Formats: sequence, C-alpha cells, structure tokens
Amino acid sequence: METTTVLLKKSTKKKIEELKLNPRESINSVIERLTDMATDRQPLSKEEINGIKRSLKDIEAGRVHKMEDVAREMGLK
Repeated sequence: METTTVLLKKSTKKKIEELKLNPRESINSVIERLTDMATDRQPLSKEEINGIKRSLKDIEAGRVHKMEDVAREMGLK
C-alpha cells in the first residue's frame, strides 16, 4: 500500500478520531468511509435533471397543490 503524509489541524484530527466506529479503526478507514459517503455513485440522468427543472418552473409559476388537498383527494384524510 502506498502511503503519504497529510498535515491536519489538531481540531480536524480530533473530529476524525470522534468518527471512528471503534477505537482501533484507522484514520485511513474513517477518511475512506467519509469520501465514499461524499461520492455520488448514481448521478442524476439528463432526464431526471430536466424533470427537476420542469418541477421548479411549476413551483415558480404557482402550479402546486397543498398536501392536505392531495391527501384528501387520495382518501388519506
């Protein structure tokens, strides 16, 4: 395994230490977990992005329904 040295503030190292799942977990393992969590493994498709854009335009234009009305129409209230 290739290694490197990273300079951390003491406060940052303390935060990383606090994120350990157990006292023996390595700092490398904690950082790997955090970077995995921050990486989007399923980015949105162009179709999904376009759907979101259309939805935002609907919201801006006031084409929305109150949750209570939708629930009532669906027989949930």
